[in-house]
Amino acid sequence: MLLVAGGAVAVVHTLAIVAFCWFAATSLAAVIAGEPLDALAGPVIATAISILVRALSQAALDALAMRGAARVKSQLRAAALDALDRGGARALETRSSARLSVLLGQGLDAMDGYIGKYLPQLVLTVVATPLIVGVLALADRTTGIAVIVTLPLIPVFMILIGVATQAMQQRQWAALGTLAQGFHEVVSGLATLTIFGRQHRQEARIRDVTEQYRRRTMRVLRLSFLSGFALELAASLSVAVVAVSIGIRLIDGDIALALGLFVLMLVPEAYLPLRQVGAQYHAAAEGIAAANDVLDVLAEPEPEAVALGVIEARTDAPALEACGVTIERDGAPVVQRLELQVCPGEIVAITGPSGAGKSTLVAGILDFVPLTEGSIAVGGSSVARRDRVAWVPQRASLIGASVGEAVAFGDSVVDPHRVQAALRLAACDLDPATPLEVAGRGLSGGQTHRVAIARAIYRALRLQSALVVLDEPTAALDARTESRVMNGLAELAAAGFGILVVSHREAVADRADRTVVVEPRRAELGA
Repeated sequence: MLLVAGGAVAVVHTLAIVAFCWFAATSLAAVIAGEPLDALAGPVIATAISILVRALSQAALDALAMRGAARVKSQLRAAALDALDRGGARALETRSSARLSVLLGQGLDAMDGYIGKYLPQLVLTVVATPLIVGVLALADRTTGIAVIVTLPLIPVFMILIGVATQAMQQRQWAALGTLAQGFHEVVSGLATLTIFGRQHRQEARIRDVTEQYRRRTMRVLRLSFLSGFALELAASLSVAVVAVSIGIRLIDGDIALALGLFVLMLVPEAYLPLRQVGAQYHAAAEGIAAANDVLDVLAEPEPEAVALGVIEARTDAPALEACGVTIERDGAPVVQRLELQVCPGEIVAITGPSGAGKSTLVAGILDFVPLTEGSIAVGGSSVARRDRVAWVPQRASLIGASVGEAVAFGDSVVDPHRVQAALRLAACDLDPATPLEVAGRGLSGGQTHRVAIARAIYRALRLQSALVVLDEPTAALDARTESRVMNGLAELAAAGFGILVVSHREAVADRADRTVVVEPRRAELGA
């Protein structure tokens, strides 16, 4: 819509230029011919009107350009942020946060030169140049031919200069990203550098990078000025050729004075749009470089959706059924006469004070401790129930050379799609190829626990386990990450798995379908 409106305004602007040249030339010719003032009133008024229309149409073009630039920048910034949010930590593998900050801030703002100046000038050139050349050809065939022959010289110069400018501007943009990244790294590690007394050693590094950026900036400016001079020289020589031709023909009387003045005034306007395109290209070069980086961000493939698979519905086989369960330790009951049922597709939270027997109940479900009384069935069977449970312990340890191997632990053939699905449901943004140290060291506590959650989800997806048991899965997570983990568990439950979560966190209990409160020495079912 803005492009159509811009094209219409460009036509009006071009017609105003032609009208101005015609009426101004007519007025001057009338003055030179000594015509009375009454005869000059019409051309002079028409000249003034054409000047006003030209000014208003230029203002309209500028307003449309600013509006379009603001809209495009807003859409690109929102799309880039959405792409980074979808990509999570994987989107930051090849891009530092400092470079992304520069890209989404100063980089997109630099697109004002490209969207707000270069593209509108390109539209104006496409509209104005053919119209003006056509008018010149109709008014004076010789001048029209001369302009058509000399006009291509300017695009040739523009292409040659533009190639050099684009390469230099790419290096300039990369230098700005390096400067931002270096400064970000120094600020981030300033506390550590200060502790070891090495904060001043980074001054030389920042000074060197800044000096390199300054030199590249001066080179870009020098090239811009020289290219502008070259374009102006080519246009001036072309206009001079036409002017000499018009002057000789005026002396010979082959062309009328008014027509000769009209052609002389209009010829520079034929070259002006192309010269302005070249000048605006240099102003837009940084924005073009930034736009390419933004498009690279948008071109990142979205995480592939992986079907979770739905377990067979069994109305007569709950995911977990505990009947009159009592578990004793050292002769004292820890869990007493517990009645509990977890259906497929349901999230049940186990809460209660420390020492009430929650972990003992989990151990009983997994057949780590014997039941004193009662029975526990998983997926309708009480035999080898541990094989039908995917489990996340309270203190997780990881085994594997990488995150992906730790998630798929126990699987002889790693399914990369299932690994990605498990990491996504566990709100773990780590790349599966991230290396692990011995016993999973090198990750934070929250990352370790989320990898353990992903490991349990992977097992549940691979074996189609009836039940997933998680012991304090969000204890080391912040509220936002905890919410993401619970969203993943809800998605897992919607696929038909039974979810049993042991937790002290109110947020977990609030997201559960039911809550079981375990009190010391006994267990009672709560709402």
